[in-house]
Amino acid sequence: ATERIHAFFTPTQRDNEFTRFEFGGGDGDGRLTLETDLNPQTLFFEGDVGSIYAGLSGTESSFDLPFTVGLFPLFLQNGIWANDAILGGAASLTAKNSRQLNLANFDVTMFAAFDNVDNASLIGADGKVDNHNANLIGLTTFIDAFGGYVEAGYGLVHGTGVQDDVLQHYVPAAYSRRYANTISNSTRVFANFGDDGKGGGDGVAFISENSLITGLPSTLIPYANFFIGFGEPKPLVDGNNAGILKNVGINFETDALTGYPKLDDTASNAWGGAIGLQYLFDLNQQLVFEVAMVQPFEDDGIGARAPQYGLGVRYQIALSRAWLFRADATYHILEDEEDNFGIRAELRRKF
Repeated sequence: ATERIHAFFTPTQRDNEFTRFEFGGGDGDGRLTLETDLNPQTLFFEGDVGSIYAGLSGTESSFDLPFTVGLFPLFLQNGIWANDAILGGAASLTAKNSRQLNLANFDVTMFAAFDNVDNASLIGADGKVDNHNANLIGLTTFIDAFGGYVEAGYGLVHGTGVQDDVLQHYVPAAYSRRYANTISNSTRVFANFGDDGKGGGDGVAFISENSLITGLPSTLIPYANFFIGFGEPKPLVDGNNAGILKNVGINFETDALTGYPKLDDTASNAWGGAIGLQYLFDLNQQLVFEVAMVQPFEDDGIGARAPQYGLGVRYQIALSRAWLFRADATYHILEDEEDNFGIRAELRRKF
């Protein structure tokens, strides 16, 4: 009941290139392009040392120590800090408490990887992330404290081989709670410092996520998310090479299949945010309207060079238990550049 092997494959996709037929555009040659990859995207074993010990010894275990080894997904800080599969292992101390520190509940997870580390500092000569030349160690904790919920962590990325000049530290922290049963807030800070192999790599970003608790708290959700960033803030690992602002709003989202336009998501020497309204009907549909902006206060050649403004809308509906339809539209006003817009639709089959 506690030991499992998980595997996930994407046989018609290689990295971020999909099997496709392009009708037009720069790559539209009117031919079918096949992209195949039989390698697993995740393949890992998970279990609990306490349960395994009890099963082997025939005596009841007095402790729990869940762990995993293999190519396993790492999802931390709502996917902002870490959202990727890494090759290594992790172990957790779960559901702990401390009378001395007045902590009713906290978890601590330690993780490490020696391959498949997708970090933005590991970009090779071809412009792509070289995820085979780095080691990663870190820990994260989740604490019920101060009338809310605290998340904190630390990660170290050390380059190996041709990337041996990379040595970067990553420190996130977050505090979430409700105020006066009216506003839900998560305030997050992400810092990275050290050597990215190119003489830089330091950055800090503050993100404030807010939603209003309405008379329909589960279905009608006004939200307002804000950010400010300095230097070059980056996630610890991200398989899609997305920036630190990927969850600030739908105007900061893209996808590898269509290259859907997005506002600059680096938070590099810039401030801004997204204000929107989400309605979920009877929990079988979703409609989102959002306006967003990015205001750079320095042209560092990394993030936005001039102010950017976005208007986005999303609609999705569950056609059945298996079929889902989603459509998006966006329009971006980019100062000193040509405006950007995009429309996409997706029909998804769940198995």
